[in-house]
Amino acid sequence: MSYYSYDNQGRGGLMANVPTAIKNIIIINVLVMIMTMLNEDFMYETFSLFYPTSPFFHWWQPVTHMFMHGGFWHLFFNMYTLYIFGSVLERVWGTRKFLVFYFVTGLGAALIHTGVEWIQMQSWLGQAAEGSAAALSSIHALKMTPTVGASGAIYGVLMGYAMLYPDSVLTLIFPPVSMKAKWFVLIFAAIELLTGVTGTGGGIAHFAHLGGLIFGYLLILYWKRNHTLYSRMD
Repeated sequence: MSYYSYDNQGRGGLMANVPTAIKNIIIINVLVMIMTMLNEDFMYETFSLFYPTSPFFHWWQPVTHMFMHGGFWHLFFNMYTLYIFGSVLERVWGTRKFLVFYFVTGLGAALIHTGVEWIQMQSWLGQAAEGSAAALSSIHALKMTPTVGASGAIYGVLMGYAMLYPDSVLTLIFPPVSMKAKWFVLIFAAIELLTGVTGTGGGIAHFAHLGGLIFGYLLILYWKRNHTLYSRMD
């Protein structure tokens, strides 16, 4: 079902059939990527998410880091996934409700990610108090490391799609495997938990991905219990 008139489809070009929220999120992310290419140091230091005690931390970063990315392919795969699955959710929920879902899952991902960093920090602070130089180095590295990307919210979108359409069959590009959406998300969650706990897959905020899945699940569960899952906020 389309929410666009034939006239709009004929004149709107490439983005004519893209729902409003998805379209604007993609545009903002692309513009931010261009600005990052023009002034990388300023953009990363100002709008990435840093640990709260970092000298680079600002209160707006839990939101702005969702529009920052680490490169073209990071941006491309996040926006492609958002377009494929987020468009379905926005057409069901309407623009306002989808934006609520998107930002709740994105902020939830940042909260879980920062919480895990806090646990790590407490351990290192204890070791540093005992004179560990390695712990001091780890503390400094954590404070200076930025977190970027919409991946937490994207994982929330995947969870939303899987809960609304659990038996929808998805086919991966690589490896070319088909499976139901509910199994797809469960496998992804297991992989993120395993890699996060074991520390493999360095450079990826695995617990942020898990946070997006968890908050997506909790928000949809809340809407289900209040019988508002399919109500719109147009």
